[in-house]
Amino acid sequence: MNKVKACCAFGHREVYENITDQLDKAVLEAAAQGCVIFYTGAMGQFDSLYASAVRKAKRNYPNIKLICVKPYMTKEINESGEYLYSLYDDIIIPTELADIHPKSAIPKRNRLLVDWSNIVIGYIKRQYGGAYTAIKYAQSLKKEVIIL
Repeated sequence: MNKVKACCAFGHREVYENITDQLDKAVLEAAAQGCVIFYTGAMGQFDSLYASAVRKAKRNYPNIKLICVKPYMTKEINESGEYLYSLYDDIIIPTELADIHPKSAIPKRNRLLVDWSNIVIGYIKRQYGGAYTAIKYAQSLKKEVIIL
């Protein structure tokens, strides 16, 4: 049985430069390598740009899925769930995070995304923070990492 290939991406909450073309290219590269699941944390400007790139890639790869992975239940999910489901093919909260304190849930969610993915896309401009930590974790596991 073949395992489904997946991709995730990490970047800083704010993006101060135009990375759209690079991000589009990286997502298309992952799709061309067989990734059909694209995970996003949907928590900042970079994640929005990544989700947009995945939606564009769906034009050429209609079978790919954009999955939003939240670290815990949020007010946004409760109040805007229908709208969120119009943006993503699915929204999940991993059971592995059920009993985790919210402050620990985001880094643990990021590690899960890396564990589940074959390819990791990164936009990091500083050597600290969640995106940096996730990319370093992916590199330690010898995952294919595309740095923008």
